Amino acid sequence: MAKKIALLFAGQGAQSIGMGRDLAEQFPGASELFQLADKILVRKLSQIAWNGPIEELTKTSNCQPALFVHGLACLSVLRDLAGNFPIGGAAGLSLGEITAHAAAGTFDFASGLKLVERRGELMDEACTTTNGAMAAMIGADENVVRQLAADEDVDIANINAPGQIVISGERAKVEAAIGVAREYGIRRATLLNVAGAYHSRLMESAYEKLGVALQHVTVQPPHFPVISNVTGEEVETPNEIRQALHDQVTGTVRWLDCVERLAALGCDFFIELGPGGVLAGLLRRTRKDANVMSVSDAESVQKCAEKITAHG
Repeated sequence: MAKKIALLFAGQGAQSIGMGRDLAEQFPGASELFQLADKILVRKLSQIAWNGPIEELTKTSNCQPALFVHGLACLSVLRDLAGNFPIGGAAGLSLGEITAHAAAGTFDFASGLKLVERRGELMDEACTTTNGAMAAMIGADENVVRQLAADEDVDIANINAPGQIVISGERAKVEAAIGVAREYGIRRATLLNVAGAYHSRLMESAYEKLGVALQHVTVQPPHFPVISNVTGEEVETPNEIRQALHDQVTGTVRWLDCVERLAALGCDFFIELGPGGVLAGLLRRTRKDANVMSVSDAESVQKCAEKITAHG
């Protein structure tokens, strides 16, 4: 029985030095994408991704394009090895949503890459002009975290998996929320190592300017369903797609809903494209019996291709 495949694209925080290097060395398709990215961005993004230093790679304006290129390079190699397998749907965490759209042909590689670079620059600007932070709330019900967020005047940034919710906002307020989390029955509250308050009202300046950039991108209806982070539903028309990518900058990433929607569409084999394995981990917390593989390098892409062909 052929499996219905869903693609999951990594978000910021998954980056690691060396990402994509062995793919580019062994597969011409991956090499071409990295070379093309260097040309489009007029800088050596590939060298930053492969050799670091990590401080350079972690900058939003480098990290987001690097993850975009790496995710699409993984997919390109997978298709070279496993053939043009049918895709039942795709989703990406935050930045990964743009990668998912590029994979679905919503816009071409160059347009997607420039959009991601601009988004990264605008978020960097918003981070430097605000003093924001994010924290993970582990082992808590969504309603409880919503109450805490309302009481401490912070925003819900991500609903990642059952019992894993991220808050975002002004640093002092996020720290205060961590301080009282126990009183709300939240098992653990941890400050995240990020540059600022993503997916919160502190990204308002990035939100306003990204709207302009999105208007200049040529958008086509995707070849397969792409799930919006903000609504947890498919987005199809160019206007819906632009709106979803725009709202996502300050809105909540409903990752749990995205995964559930892909499952509702009949997807029963999930492939995470990108370093780190974070999304596979979240999926297993959401659906214990999930059939999921993470693809990030030559070895994992070969294994995944074998699995796809075996079930073809």
